[in-house]
Amino acid sequence: METIRLNNGIEMPVLGLGTFLSTNPLVCEQSILDAVKVGYRLIDTAQGYGNETYIGKAIARCSVPREELFITTKVWFRNYGDAYASVLESMRRLKVDYLDLVLLHWPFGDTYAAWRDLEKLYDEKKIRAIGVSNYTADRLIDLINYNRIVPAVNQIETNLVSQQQGIKAWMDKYDIRHEGYAPFGQGKIDDIYKEPILGFLADRYHKTPRQIALRFQIQSGIIVIPKTTRVERMRENIDIFDFRLEENEMEMLKGFDKGIPLIGNPQNPVLVESSINW
Repeated sequence: METIRLNNGIEMPVLGLGTFLSTNPLVCEQSILDAVKVGYRLIDTAQGYGNETYIGKAIARCSVPREELFITTKVWFRNYGDAYASVLESMRRLKVDYLDLVLLHWPFGDTYAAWRDLEKLYDEKKIRAIGVSNYTADRLIDLINYNRIVPAVNQIETNLVSQQQGIKAWMDKYDIRHEGYAPFGQGKIDDIYKEPILGFLADRYHKTPRQIALRFQIQSGIIVIPKTTRVERMRENIDIFDFRLEENEMEMLKGFDKGIPLIGNPQNPVLVESSINW
């Protein structure tokens, strides 16, 4: 598995397993065991997903040593008032004595208090790296300038239609790694995989259009966490490290970008309101 170096020197796998909406206890637990067996080492979850306990059972059962796994969770904004305690509770549910990466899930609520709790946990070596999720460039700059530790990662919706090229430029400036969730668009852009360009590239490299999409994102310097509970799809998603797209092919795929998030837009007041009321 290829890795990318975070701004504190930690190596993070460039591809992992997302677990959003994986809430069936047995299916979720088995999917983690299957993913680890296939070769995944990065597992992404969140307090808001409600599945940390199931993932913790799988971590305890899997045969891979803990130090070979990279476990990420996210603090739900309702817990920002005492993020410190909430992270310790996540560790209990996940059955681990440290976490590799913890993110603030959304840029609203008492973010400063939560960030300083993460800084404390980082100083205490309970977390190897800290970061944020769904942050726009302006929120990132604000957080950086009024706190001590620069986020290692910003996890944002990223796919062929929403490539986040503008915010990635700002993240690169501040040495923050770009992690993309919903790399396939969560079913909202399925028609795009029928596009002739993707079909041509898939035929050329003997891959599927979705593999081409993942390869494009990884070559763009983006960490990807496609979600699936199916072993055959896990194998397909991880089988993208034996080829490289050429520069002109990368440019063609950049043309799919519409520059508008489909799912995780923190500047959409309807989304913010629904999230707060969730």
